[in-house]
Amino acid sequence: MNDFASSYDRLPDGHPARVYMEENILIKKIFEELFRSDINEDFETFFNLFNQLCEVEKHFARKENQLFPYLEKYGWTSPSQNMWAFHDQIRDEIKALRKRIEDKIYDNILNEVIALYNSLSHLMQVEEGRLLPNALNMLSEDDWKEMREGDEEIGWMFSTPPTPYPEVEAYVHPSQDTKKRELPFSLEDRTHYDEGYLTPEQVNFIFKFLPVDITYVDENDKVVFYNRGDDRVFPRSAGIIGREVKFCHPPKSVDQVLRILEEFKAGRQDTAEFWIQFKGKFIHIRYFAVRDDNQVYKGVIEMSQDVTDIRSLEGEQRLLDWDD
Repeated sequence: MNDFASSYDRLPDGHPARVYMEENILIKKIFEELFRSDINEDFETFFNLFNQLCEVEKHFARKENQLFPYLEKYGWTSPSQNMWAFHDQIRDEIKALRKRIEDKIYDNILNEVIALYNSLSHLMQVEEGRLLPNALNMLSEDDWKEMREGDEEIGWMFSTPPTPYPEVEAYVHPSQDTKKRELPFSLEDRTHYDEGYLTPEQVNFIFKFLPVDITYVDENDKVVFYNRGDDRVFPRSAGIIGREVKFCHPPKSVDQVLRILEEFKAGRQDTAEFWIQFKGKFIHIRYFAVRDDNQVYKGVIEMSQDVTDIRSLEGEQRLLDWDD
């Protein structure tokens, strides 16, 4: 047994590195029970155990979105490049095994479970022998504390959350988290949003290149913004800024617009959607009520999108088709 596996319990309860190890122990326990079960004699037990094992996705997601970014901050990018690819391989193995189970193709199922066990065993050996020990040496205590806050959003394999680390009075949702963190870029000329920092130029790029038409109407029913994309569904001009929204729609649709505003302001509805045929295209139109943290109405976002091509998609496309 490696040093970390034999000494992980010296870490405080709830420490992210300890939780990874405890999940590994759980994975091994689930496999032990899987190997003792017989899918032909007790499908429900086998399938329940398999579904518990599928929760390893949370283990992977925390590493990819939490642990790896912190390691990258200290210059160790190998896990992001190599271990992530191994995660995806295991995901494919789990997906294939699930399909066989759901299709009730049970022949050779034990060998496939063994293959999955071998893949996860190798991954856990790398975690316990290299990844977690190195992470403990590289990351600061503040790093681990910050990481735990983000772990809450993704979750764990356990049915009940691990002990809080460190002990906190109350969990703070990331959208309410105002703690200052060291960032690898300057905050000059940037604005802090719910999560992340953008310059005005970057904000403009986002709205310009989004493949949707967006119009923002404030709480006084005045149009205050629209995005000027190259392929807008409905044309807009600067003349609508500051104009009452009821004057920005054809007379035949004004009554519906006014009703939407009335329902949104009253708090009785939060969304409205329509779809129409327009110039040979299938257009999806949605309205979203905007409210602040106290649920005070702050306006409405109108979003229109040409979904003609999206509607025709079938099957899957996982590879680039640039060279076709």
